Amino acid sequence: MLIFAHRGASKAAPENTLKAMQYALQMGAHGIEFDVIQAAGQCWVIHDAWVQRTTNGHGRLDQMTQAQIRQLDAGEGQQVPTLFEVMALVGNRCVLNIELKGITDVALFLKQLDSACDTLGIEYKQLLLSSFDHQLLAQLARLRPELARGALTASCPLHYAAFAEELDALSVHTDVAFTNLEFVQDAKARGLKVYVYTVDEVQDMQRLKSWGVDGIFTNLPDRALAWLQQAD
Repeated sequence: MLIFAHRGASKAAPENTLKAMQYALQMGAHGIEFDVIQAAGQCWVIHDAWVQRTTNGHGRLDQMTQAQIRQLDAGEGQQVPTLFEVMALVGNRCVLNIELKGITDVALFLKQLDSACDTLGIEYKQLLLSSFDHQLLAQLARLRPELARGALTASCPLHYAAFAEELDALSVHTDVAFTNLEFVQDAKARGLKVYVYTVDEVQDMQRLKSWGVDGIFTNLPDRALAWLQQAD
């Protein structure tokens, strides 16, 4: 079972910051999940469209200039990083699960992603693009089918993982609160990997592993990795 650091090691450092990514690497996470929103012609690693929850600023990210975004303190003196900066820090050390939150210009996103991959020597096979925006995932499937895609849901859909299969996704990403054995079995029967968020309690980890879940997203990758080592 893969252990993804959710927004980096987000209990050890401010979420989605380079510090959180560095901690996740030091802990030995198999993958790092982080969020990307476009603003001012750049891809920023931040979860919310409004910046006040995670920074000392206020307002919508997409109404700010690059200079204004650079001035934000995301906690402990950390800046809001760009997609390139996170990819440069992580390099080829683990899987990069890029959750697309606010992508308004898909062509620009792909151009910047490709540029980062070329510059840093990162291959597509290291990347997993996920989103709740299934229209966006369908568009990515048409434009860049070789990029692996993960379809997110915060529910237990009527037809379980059928939506992810329809999107030709590699994986389906489900909320721990709505994940049951029937969903996992359905996804597996469709040839999908199952990744579950956000899993911080060992009891949940044990249950999901017994169901054959392929990976979890956790704010506590050190705890999850220690448990997994004992469980195996």
